[in-house]
Amino acid sequence: MNASEKFLNKFSEGKHVCVGLDTDIEKIPSFLLTESDPIFRFNKMIIDHTANHAAAYKINLAFYESNGKKGIESLEKTLEVIPENIPVIGDAKRGDIGNTAKIYAKAIFEYYNFDASTINPLMGRDSVQPFLDYTDKINFILGLTSNIGANDFEKLQLADGKFLFQEIIEKTKSWGENVGFVFGATKLSELRDNIDLLGDSFVLLPGIGAQGGSLEEIIEVFRGKNFGNFIINISRGLIYLDNTNLFAVKAGQKLEEFNNKVAG
Repeated sequence: MNASEKFLNKFSEGKHVCVGLDTDIEKIPSFLLTESDPIFRFNKMIIDHTANHAAAYKINLAFYESNGKKGIESLEKTLEVIPENIPVIGDAKRGDIGNTAKIYAKAIFEYYNFDASTINPLMGRDSVQPFLDYTDKINFILGLTSNIGANDFEKLQLADGKFLFQEIIEKTKSWGENVGFVFGATKLSELRDNIDLLGDSFVLLPGIGAQGGSLEEIIEVFRGKNFGNFIINISRGLIYLDNTNLFAVKAGQKLEEFNNKVAG
């Protein structure tokens, strides 16, 4: 089953919420710190209690690479326990010259076997093409991101009146059927104004919860357009709800609540 089929299967089940495993050892429950691999143990417990309700998992590589060899081992073990039918997004926001991008793509899609990646397109098509060459994968191009600094460049107005993020989306969506987009859930008015520009592409929406995005308002935008190819990522607002031995149970319960809101 390719990545697109995995996502579409989850959407058909009414699942649109992605669990972000941005696991920080300083934020996990203290009782896990006696484990030989606290990060993996935390992740496994979250996965065990959310797998029945998750549309996908998103793993931000920075939280694992920062711990060196041990962090990579935690990541590898985490990937092994995620059920095969659930898509996994490798959130690394790669972007480099073509030859280097080819190696980055190989690491993301062959070594780790992620179903999808996040890509920074600002170095142009040759920096993206090696990822697109994996036609059974999905690549989420950074369009308009959820952070405040998105205003610095992504919302610069071009000579023709368009914003830079609009030009990026318009140009890159013709580069392949496996192009999707990152669009920040904190940018609600821009999402409303540009929903048609996104077409039928897969859209990954970070920024719900800790960054201030509203789940209900995002759902309303997509319902209004009868658009179903959206993935709402929630990380801190889900995995750190509780710091007792019930943290994973409560994450699962909260994810089920989110799914019910999406279903209406």
